[in-house]
Amino acid sequence: MGAILTSNTLRIIPLGGLGEIGRNMLVLEYGEDLIIIDAGLMFPENDMLGVDVILPDMTYVYQNADRVRGIIITHGHEDHIGALPYLLEKVSAPVYATTLTQGLIEVKLPEAQVRHAEMRTIAAGDEIEIGPFRIEFFHVSHSIPDGVGLAIYTPVGLIVHSGDFKFDHSPVDGRRTDFAKLAELGGQGVLLLLSDSTNAERPGYTPSESALGETLNRIIRDAPGRVIVASFASNISRIQQVIDSSVRCGRRVAIVGRSMVRNVRVARNMGYLDVDEETLLPVDQIEHLPAHQVSIVCTGSQGEPASALVRMGQDQYRPVSVGPGDTVIVSATPIPGNEEFVNRTLDALFRLGADVYYDEVLDVHVSGHASQEEQKMMLNLIRPRYFIPIHGEYRHLVWHGKLAVQCGVPRENVLIIETGSVLELSEGSARVTERVGKGLYYVDGSGVAELEHAIQRERTAMAHNGVLVATVVVDRYTGGLMGEPQIESRGFMYEAETDGLAGRIREEIAQVVARGGSRSEMTNRLETALSRLAQAETGRRPIVIPILVKL
Repeated sequence: MGAILTSNTLRIIPLGGLGEIGRNMLVLEYGEDLIIIDAGLMFPENDMLGVDVILPDMTYVYQNADRVRGIIITHGHEDHIGALPYLLEKVSAPVYATTLTQGLIEVKLPEAQVRHAEMRTIAAGDEIEIGPFRIEFFHVSHSIPDGVGLAIYTPVGLIVHSGDFKFDHSPVDGRRTDFAKLAELGGQGVLLLLSDSTNAERPGYTPSESALGETLNRIIRDAPGRVIVASFASNISRIQQVIDSSVRCGRRVAIVGRSMVRNVRVARNMGYLDVDEETLLPVDQIEHLPAHQVSIVCTGSQGEPASALVRMGQDQYRPVSVGPGDTVIVSATPIPGNEEFVNRTLDALFRLGADVYYDEVLDVHVSGHASQEEQKMMLNLIRPRYFIPIHGEYRHLVWHGKLAVQCGVPRENVLIIETGSVLELSEGSARVTERVGKGLYYVDGSGVAELEHAIQRERTAMAHNGVLVATVVVDRYTGGLMGEPQIESRGFMYEAETDGLAGRIREEIAQVVARGGSRSEMTNRLETALSRLAQAETGRRPIVIPILVKL
């Protein structure tokens, strides 16, 4: 206890979510105690070939695993819970989450082979103590039920973490952001506010979920055939709206996509999704009902290659063959980097003859994040001494910082920091001292590794220019070629080029071998010579792999 009292400095360490959209993770450290807020993932950018998802660099947490006293999850979206299974593989600490969030976490853990996790259920209004931290939870409105913000009482002062929020006066679940609690906290004197910056570029207010409900009602009512709605699997509020509108229009609802089915089951079991069993339509019965009596809620709003909507667009999803008369609603905004996949999916659905609605042509999506006027309202309610914008790309953080200055936070007290920065905070000062967790860790198949730019460059080169493999057998005694070199390529030579180019490649190999040399010297010369020949003949630069065998 003495070490805690004498340090008098709180360290704030964002391991993700600042300067980027996703992989939200924040560490608070005081003395010998650490708490973690959220552990999310991020989806890869287009040039990250072969990468499934991006994780925070949790090296610092792994190195201090014995000091982690608790993990707090603000809500159940993947960018806040997706990395938790990887964290729990090496960190044994209780996980605090609301009922729905806990349910969404628990169904993920068996798939990740996490054998044990100590889950502790909390609710808005609860208060807990973890080491030197006393934490109160308050409700915030978001695009998923059961989201919370945090009031964290630390030895250096009160810190407020907004979670993902907006000020929706008519949310689908009827639970508004707790204005009264925010005002109460502001009256106590807040040392630091950490607040959601996702929509810091958007003026005004984020529309209410109820406004979206009216649009969905109209589209579903007027649709002549089936209605297919793609959304995030964790957007329980959106799923509820589609179900409600479908029931009013005499439709049954099929839930399609593994993650969508799983989340709907969890939300129903916990009472967060209101739908009768008679309303739900088994996937194998979709074709047995008249089209105007069917709605489908599915995954694929981000154009994910294996998702239900993408497979429908490719006419490769057996239970549903999309065609004229069908109406498709993509109720989500593309995550940065996914625009190309989404546009490709939209085009495919249009080609099949469906009527397709998406956010650029009709308001079929409402953000769950506060826009500028709501962000200013949060600042004015809390009235912090220091302000750190969180959850956003760098430009979002900067814009949010400008809003804070407009609301009276001294410019020098607005701290624009990025993932990996270590901020040391005391009652009278705040300064960045070092950086930790600089790497990008990714899930590639079943493995987790640090993102190596060299590997990504090689994958990009192979994707753009292909691969050329030359297998060369040399007589170990005479140094001459034994037989004809075998040439194989993938993605490099067009069929019309194959015969002539393969012949020139073999001639080049013969010249290199005739010069002699050690195995390593000859291999290096083969790689250089074939790379030059390939570029000279085709203008392309394939990955060249010479295989030299001496017999």
